[in-house]
Amino acid sequence: MRNALGVLYLIFNEGYAASEGPDLARTELSGEAIRLTRIARLALPDEPEVGGLLALMLLTDARRDARTDEHGELVPLDEQDRSLWDAAAIAEGSAMLAEEIAKGAVGPYQLQAAIAAAHDRAPRAADTDWAEILALYGLLEAVAPGPMVALNRAVAAAMAEGPEAGLALLEEVEPRLEGHHRVHAVRAHLLELAGDASGAHAEYSRAAELTASLPEQRYLTRRAARLAAGGA
Repeated sequence: MRNALGVLYLIFNEGYAASEGPDLARTELSGEAIRLTRIARLALPDEPEVGGLLALMLLTDARRDARTDEHGELVPLDEQDRSLWDAAAIAEGSAMLAEEIAKGAVGPYQLQAAIAAAHDRAPRAADTDWAEILALYGLLEAVAPGPMVALNRAVAAAMAEGPEAGLALLEEVEPRLEGHHRVHAVRAHLLELAGDASGAHAEYSRAAELTASLPEQRYLTRRAARLAAGGA
């Protein structure tokens, strides 16, 4: 069961954020992953993690239309037009998550869905409850540790407690993700928050060199160029 759910989540992630190529997303993949997970939940209604995974997919995919601008360029979460988020998908995913948590066995997909729900509840980026998200990442790291979870916890720590807290956690996780563009992208973001424009510029540039996703590469290059020009 765990392996099957893992495959479905990999398909969804590749569809939601393509790892390479000219397009940010491949909606045929994410849509198929959601369809198959709906079937799995009908077949296994008593398995909380199946519903947890479906809730996670719905709560994440709800933001799809806001992730790119009219030119197809990447729009980061904190800059998205939240009126474009799919309210019906958020409502369905939130109700499903509550139903699965009530079954009493909380697993990693339910925790990730809870993190997605915390983002989706915020009407503005400034309203995001980062303390809640940081706590949820702490629970997730306890039940399903991994370098990407630790990387995301570093971001949450920076937002909840300040960029220095995030940078300290990033130092711990970096050896496990050596050469991964996301490490450099996260460090760039945290250095930018800390006011280190020069360091952030170098890290954005390095992240752009390492990613195989063209939309992500363009976004990271724009961030670096903005800092080089003295912009925000």
